[in-house]
Amino acid sequence: RAAALVAEAIARYGYAVEHPAGRLATAVRGRLPGGLGTDGPRIAVLAEYDALPGLGHGCGHNTMAASGVGAAIALARLVPEISGEIVFLGTPAEERGSGKQYMLDDGLFEGVDAALLFHPSDRTHVEVALLASEDVEVTFTGLQAHAASDPWRGRNALDALVMLFSSIGLWRQQLRPDARVHGIVIEGGTAANIIPDRAVGRFMIRSTEQAHFEGMRSRFGDLVRAAALAADCEGEAIFSGGSSTMRHNGVLGRLFAANMAALGMEDQGLDPTQLGSSDIGNVSHALPTIHPMLAMCEEGVPGHSIVFRDSAAEPRADDVTLTAATLVAQTAYDLFADPSLVEAAWQEFRGG
Repeated sequence: RAAALVAEAIARYGYAVEHPAGRLATAVRGRLPGGLGTDGPRIAVLAEYDALPGLGHGCGHNTMAASGVGAAIALARLVPEISGEIVFLGTPAEERGSGKQYMLDDGLFEGVDAALLFHPSDRTHVEVALLASEDVEVTFTGLQAHAASDPWRGRNALDALVMLFSSIGLWRQQLRPDARVHGIVIEGGTAANIIPDRAVGRFMIRSTEQAHFEGMRSRFGDLVRAAALAADCEGEAIFSGGSSTMRHNGVLGRLFAANMAALGMEDQGLDPTQLGSSDIGNVSHALPTIHPMLAMCEEGVPGHSIVFRDSAAEPRADDVTLTAATLVAQTAYDLFADPSLVEAAWQEFRGG
């Protein structure tokens, strides 16, 4: 429903819309050529709109969808002054599934010179650090038996899952401060008097360094195998939905910061203790990208919380959404107006 609303909104302003776009039913791409021709840069304005299960917009993706559409509309008004192409990308499955990686694989970012995506936060800062992450679904399979009359005939899959959680808890002592492992139980049995023959957990592993992340991934697999062996069960770990670390582009970031300053906004700087993951990191490894944060609530309000969700529906969030749309549109317009900035962004991206 959100994807359809987004697609309809940009179509009204002249965008040629693909919905679905690529393999994802809720992905959207809109393209609008500049009125001065298409020889200039191709700049992408991104939007997210997926919600958190049971919580709703505890990550403020409603503001990201609206700001992305707002920026796309503002740029559409400037088409007569633009050489190049405005690209709008509605990107689903950020919270789980890494939708942007699928969109990259499907060629929806092909030819794009810069990607701009705002995110609400409790602080305002242009640069963001992201943890590499991956979703892992672990399934243990055992053998049912009556838990009272003959439990020895069973093999308890839940025991294996409990041991996995325990071993992860002990592993955390050796994890680096920037690494995270966390999970929940999805299935743990059907009745207390039945030895569970199936138990399922869903986990995430994260690290700020891609190389260290690969080692964590391998170690997690070892823990799954050890728990299965200890409980005499079969264990399977399916890794999916990987998100990469963030490669912040300084050229784009300074441009966005200058536009913030013109509105009297201050960059509070990156807080290294605020750690999260997003598939925008995957995009940042493919092309120049920024993911600036704008304060939407009081400092200290945690993301993925009821308080943050409620803040995303307050009048302040509406103001921040409009400000974000303005800043993204202005930054994109600056890139169209001076293609040498795009060249500089690519030079930095390539390490030049």
